[in-house]
Amino acid sequence: MDWSLRELRVFVAAVDAGTFTDAAIALGVSQAQVSRTIASLERRIGDPLLRRVPRGCEPTAFGTQVLPHARRLLAEAERFSEAVSARHGILRLGYAWAALGERTPRLQRAWAARHPDRELHLVRRNSPTAGLSEGVCDVAVVRNPVDERRFGSAVVGLERRLVAFASDDPEWARRRRLTMAEVAKRTVVVDARTGTTRVDLWAGTGAPPRIVESHDVDEWLDTIAAGTAVGTTAEATAHHHARSGVTFRPITDGPRVPVRLAWWRDDPPGGLAELIAAVTDLYAEGGNSGS
Repeated sequence: MDWSLRELRVFVAAVDAGTFTDAAIALGVSQAQVSRTIASLERRIGDPLLRRVPRGCEPTAFGTQVLPHARRLLAEAERFSEAVSARHGILRLGYAWAALGERTPRLQRAWAARHPDRELHLVRRNSPTAGLSEGVCDVAVVRNPVDERRFGSAVVGLERRLVAFASDDPEWARRRRLTMAEVAKRTVVVDARTGTTRVDLWAGTGAPPRIVESHDVDEWLDTIAAGTAVGTTAEATAHHHARSGVTFRPITDGPRVPVRLAWWRDDPPGGLAELIAAVTDLYAEGGNSGS
């Protein structure tokens, strides 16, 4: 049976995402490519794997049966890729929105000087695990908790929470800092898959804001620059994605954002301990405040 790992990866992504659209975003391809790949795999196998439902897709009975086998095959393929990367002396560091902000080039330079036998490559992937689940990186920078049954993780620092708004905002343009209550009076744009903003941030502070969704950092910034909504984010975003027309200011009572490094629990990569120590030191140098 002539199926490919790429087809299995698309099938698993569609099951995990629940829609072809979200699977396409996770994989960095078009929705049409996801649809064609699933259709091709179903033709090769001879049975439908997914059924359309009002809110997306779900596995058929046969799809549910073969899903664990597909996951095991992909996991083995990921381990093979990791072994090849380790053999060639590469440590791939994934991130979704921002790596370490202004600390990123400092890490890259220090790592290159101290570890000439193991290159550090940055990989951007807009997924909840910043490419770790998909096997495109060995360690991921994440700012949300990960599934501790599958992944190991360590908090390496804390970042201030900032508010982003259109630079010509008539009320906030001259403000140097704002509060969570003030942000709640606006429409807030969030990336529900990889962002750090949740309605429960406003628990106990009054009415939560109206929420609209974006699908990646560029769409998030475009919405804010247009004045349609404001956003809250970790400080690294301001350094990694400075955008004309968008202003970032600290939120005085905004909860700090934990920065984690995550890896596959059953297969930690070479150089992991050194990377955790290096990133932790960078955050400690700034007092974890970014000020």
